Amino acid sequence: MDMEVHHGIMIFLEHRKNRLRNASIQLVGEGRRLADLLSVELSGALLGKDCRDLAEEAIRYGVDKVYLVEHDLLENYAPRPYSKALAQLIEKRKPEAVLFGATMNGREVAGRLHAYIHTGLAADCTAFDVTEDGYLEMIRPAFGGKSLAHILCKKTKPQMASARPNVFPVPEKDDNRRGEIIEENVELTEGDVDTVCLETIEQEEEADILSRSEIIISGGYGLKKKENFALLDELAELLHGVVGASRKVVDIGWFPRERQIGQTGKTVRPRLYFAIGISGAVQHLAGMEQSEKIVAINSDPSSSIFEVADYGIVGNMLEVLPEMIRQLKEMKQGAGQSSS
Repeated sequence: MDMEVHHGIMIFLEHRKNRLRNASIQLVGEGRRLADLLSVELSGALLGKDCRDLAEEAIRYGVDKVYLVEHDLLENYAPRPYSKALAQLIEKRKPEAVLFGATMNGREVAGRLHAYIHTGLAADCTAFDVTEDGYLEMIRPAFGGKSLAHILCKKTKPQMASARPNVFPVPEKDDNRRGEIIEENVELTEGDVDTVCLETIEQEEEADILSRSEIIISGGYGLKKKENFALLDELAELLHGVVGASRKVVDIGWFPRERQIGQTGKTVRPRLYFAIGISGAVQHLAGMEQSEKIVAINSDPSSSIFEVADYGIVGNMLEVLPEMIRQLKEMKQGAGQSSS
């Protein structure tokens, strides 16, 4: 392989319901940072049908160039045609690195693609960097989150990686930013389609609820029993937030797995995160430590969660939470009376 012909960073621009997915927008911001460090171009690969508007939006978020691949067989996502089309695009444009959001579709197409083009894939990365000799350093948790693996792909290009959603912030959109949209043709036939979409039923995913919420109240095994999560529900209703959970309470059936936060669950970046009855194991921290403000409530003053918390309350949660709820209700009632 001639390694010198590969240049630039490419982002797989995933979309749904005529909107770019947050995981892809977040990657555009991180890709912009990496491209600037390497002094190379940042491009986007956009597959679908009638989605030129999304290409323009990607440019406003920071992409220099969008390769627009429109085809009747790409109108609905299917792993085989998407992977084949991407393989043809990459073979033609030869980026040095390709990044995917570690969504369900992103993981699937990246897994197929790296086999098609015979290169490596670092999955579920939480950070990226650039080495002195210009290689992409792909960083992901290892050994249950107890250490970080720094992965380099020096023998093949493009270097490929997927990144967990919400580990990178959404970049600012610049409506005045201009870039180039290049229409690309790919060879696809009906034989490349092994699944057919008969009907689309829209259903809001629990993961989307977590990722969009600005306030998350998360509970752990320190709540003692499942019934005590009712206090978290009440607090969340007062604060217009949502309830999440640590892995341990999910494993024992106290809370649905879709609301699990942590290394093996969802990664979140809310403005306010309550960690209630959560010890602060590294696996959980991996999913929430980028929150803007963290409030920890735990009866054990030596809990690791206090090391990352902006505010900490040491006490019995079954005493602290009812009092917090009582005071919030009084505040709301007082605000309502003063406004009337």
